[in-house]
Amino acid sequence: MDVKIDDSWKKELENEFKKPYFAELAKFVREQYLSKKIYPPPRQVFSAFEWCTFDNVEVVILGQDPYHGPGQANGLCFSVGENVPIPPSLQNIYKEIESDLGKKLPASGNLERWAKQGVLLLNATLTVEARKPGSHQNKGWEEFTDSVIKLLSDKKENLVFLLWGAYAQKKGAIIDESKHYVLKAAHPSPFSVYRGFFGCKHFSKTNAFLRSVGKKEIDW
Repeated sequence: MDVKIDDSWKKELENEFKKPYFAELAKFVREQYLSKKIYPPPRQVFSAFEWCTFDNVEVVILGQDPYHGPGQANGLCFSVGENVPIPPSLQNIYKEIESDLGKKLPASGNLERWAKQGVLLLNATLTVEARKPGSHQNKGWEEFTDSVIKLLSDKKENLVFLLWGAYAQKKGAIIDESKHYVLKAAHPSPFSVYRGFFGCKHFSKTNAFLRSVGKKEIDW
């Protein structure tokens, strides 16, 4: 099937799109969009790959599900569209950046500015039914995003992976830590942020590592 995704990713993932599970996933997702309210909008399902091409990936942040409220999900994990109230987890991410780097809290929760610098903001599941978190889990998305992580781990070197929370850390177990810099902390949600996310300094550590391997820092 023809998947609307950036050409650099299409080339790398060509074989994945031909697998039977992906055909089943595509059929499921298509039927869901026709019969229910699904987020993000269809054109933004693969936004993480559009804003951050395969060649440009320097940092990977793993999320779980898209936001399931109206107007929130825009295809980038933890990110929301312009003029959308900033969700609690992203507020906590911004607070850690302020504490870590001394940067003022942004007014916008749109993280496209990170993605354009090489931050792949990847959810494990790329679609969700409105008001039903986890509703599109175990339909094939996890297999697809596992293949993306393995592809990056195998084909690239000196990437930074930020794994926040048990779910992301389990999903990131396939990363080759001898080739990449993997940082782990608690999830930034209000339920766990004080268990090790605040004070993790992942943003300064990421930039220090990028500098050490001759790469450009991320302007968080």
